[in-house]
Amino acid sequence: MKIIILCSSKKHPIYPFLKKWIKTQKSHTMKILTDRTKIEKGDILFLISYDKIITSEIRKKFKKTLVIHASNLPLGRGWSPHIWQILDGKNKITVSLFEADDKIDNGNICKKLSFNLEGHELYDEINSKLFQIEFDLMEFAIRNFAKLPSKPQK
Repeated sequence: MKIIILCSSKKHPIYPFLKKWIKTQKSHTMKILTDRTKIEKGDILFLISYDKIITSEIRKKFKKTLVIHASNLPLGRGWSPHIWQILDGKNKITVSLFEADDKIDNGNICKKLSFNLEGHELYDEINSKLFQIEFDLMEFAIRNFAKLPSKPQK
């Protein structure tokens, strides 16, 4: 399978983790990009910490365009939702894998996973838990590519 991961910046905290994760995925052709104009055709386009809208023209180059968002969609739409949840005192963070759509954070849900916080974690510890869930969701999408579940948001 040919998989492209689109991330907004090489300076984003997840970027070095994406580079390491790709090295573990030997049975697929994978590439990380930060510039949507360099996108070629492929099977899956993952939008990971990407802050721009992806047009239907770009999405048509892929069989699936998938987004990972750190909230229990449809709740928590918008930027940095896990940060807002932490500031609200929540200790269970749900992360959603969904299909990209013309509207932001609006596509069909494929899967949700959660992680717990104990309340003492630092920034890098929170990111470590979040990124592991994101990789679990990406691996789920790859494994279940042919029959990826898809339910409309309520």
